[in-house]
Amino acid sequence: MNETPAYTEFHPRWYRPRVSTYWWLWRWPYLKFIIRELSSLSVVSFVVMALLQLSALRRGPQAYAEFQELVKHPFLIALAAVSLFFVVFHAITWFNLTPSAMPVRVKGKRLPDFLVAAPNYVVWLVLSGAVAWVVLGG
Repeated sequence: MNETPAYTEFHPRWYRPRVSTYWWLWRWPYLKFIIRELSSLSVVSFVVMALLQLSALRRGPQAYAEFQELVKHPFLIALAAVSLFFVVFHAITWFNLTPSAMPVRVKGKRLPDFLVAAPNYVVWLVLSGAVAWVVLGG
């Protein structure tokens, strides 16, 4: 029979203060982590819209014109703007984690964090410029 032993002087109970379920809301590093994890839902919304766009494009000019009218709805424009914000937030926080996830050493010395994270931003900027050039008909 497994009974919980009674409190004795030599077997004190652990002190465990009650913690709110939402304790992480008041600590920025934890809140930022939760927001970054939830921001993956924004990536999902972009992927779904891209797949719907490709599907409409495959079905012909009439279906694509209907899709274009659909995405002009204010709700979908707001959803795209919020999603873009969270995707950018996700990318920035991920790039800033790179030095912790992948410490680079040269001649036995660790490179400064900004030298490890900076190439991510450079590639992002170059690719964004290339995409903008193609989209804007450069």
